[in-house]
Amino acid sequence: MKEAEERKNEILDAAEHLFGTKGFDNTSTNDILNEIGIARGTLYYHFKSKEELLDSMISRMTKRSVEQAKKIAGQKDMPVLQRLTAMMLALNISDDDFNQEILQQVHKPQNALMHQKMRNCLMSEINPLITALIKEGIAQGICRTDYPEEVAEMTFLYVNTAFDDLVNDSGEDRQRKTAAFIYNLERLLNMEQGSMESAIMPLFRNTAE
Repeated sequence: MKEAEERKNEILDAAEHLFGTKGFDNTSTNDILNEIGIARGTLYYHFKSKEELLDSMISRMTKRSVEQAKKIAGQKDMPVLQRLTAMMLALNISDDDFNQEILQQVHKPQNALMHQKMRNCLMSEINPLITALIKEGIAQGICRTDYPEEVAEMTFLYVNTAFDDLVNDSGEDRQRKTAAFIYNLERLLNMEQGSMESAIMPLFRNTAE
């Protein structure tokens, strides 16, 4: 018998392929069993349900983005506002990070559950990082808020929505979204208007190139 972790990853690989090509709702447990040729008991030994399998698959998929965000957040030689922005940009889904078939399925209305779970998985890991950077900015006198955790959540949801598929936006749309992000985040953090632009615009320009 294969080692448990190897078998578990084999099941996740099969699920990722099938969910990406057929969608979550249209994939049955029988499809997964037939894909890799295992008994039903073996599948349920590792995953109690198809939804638990989806949770594990998404957790595995988002791990790389989270690790990159943690690395950026810990770069103390970079100004806090630049770290905050770079960390947000690191969460943009790229070809290297995700199965593109899955991404196409995630954005379909019938697969809203997959999209919600992916967002929630990222948010649970990223919100503490954003909160810590906001508190660092408060300590430095750069910004001011009595609700750093709530602002962190708003920031994540804003970026997750506004900059989803950033690279597919036209230059004009990208510039408008960037300007709106700066404008609204400055107000959430009670910062002087325009104070963020010089710190973070270079990061957006590099992304657009």
